[in-house]
Amino acid sequence: MTQLSLFSADLTSPVGDDLGGLLAANGQLEVTADGVRLVIRLADDWRARALIRECRVRDVEAHIDLDDRVTVLRTDPAPVLAQLSDRWLDGSVKVAPPEVELSAGWMRCWAIAAGRPGPVGYLLGLDPQTPDIHESLAGCCAAIGLAGSLIGPAAGGPAMRIVGLRRCTRLADMVGTPPPEAPAGLFPRPAH
Repeated sequence: MTQLSLFSADLTSPVGDDLGGLLAANGQLEVTADGVRLVIRLADDWRARALIRECRVRDVEAHIDLDDRVTVLRTDPAPVLAQLSDRWLDGSVKVAPPEVELSAGWMRCWAIAAGRPGPVGYLLGLDPQTPDIHESLAGCCAAIGLAGSLIGPAAGGPAMRIVGLRRCTRLADMVGTPPPEAPAGLFPRPAH
């Protein structure tokens, strides 16, 4: 029998800041006259369907578009996204905020958006357009017991690789139950 962690996304209330996990992946914030939207290109349509639910429980409406046969999740403008833009944008450039705290919901959003098992460990994909934030995110992960190594494109990245039974178990505990859309074995589990 598995015991849920008190810090699991299954047991913590979702908050708007959790959507910062999409910005750790390749999510972008678009500031328009209507407000701030979040846009992310996704490798798989199951990720978009799962993220629509994650957005909705955080009071952000989202929809799926196909752009040159690539799945794109776009949100409607929302106040929580304006708050994210205050911390994550320097002008129009995405930066890692110095005070970012990686919650269980934050890690869940990141894992849904860009997580996958690697040949060794579990990989959390990083935005290839903003390599300046990779070190900062790796440091934030280490601070919550998820120390990993940064890997480049030649090794299947950019991504942060989490290895070891204890760290992979911690990650699996944090992100909680796999979304129903996720194919078997793609969501974090202790065996990675």
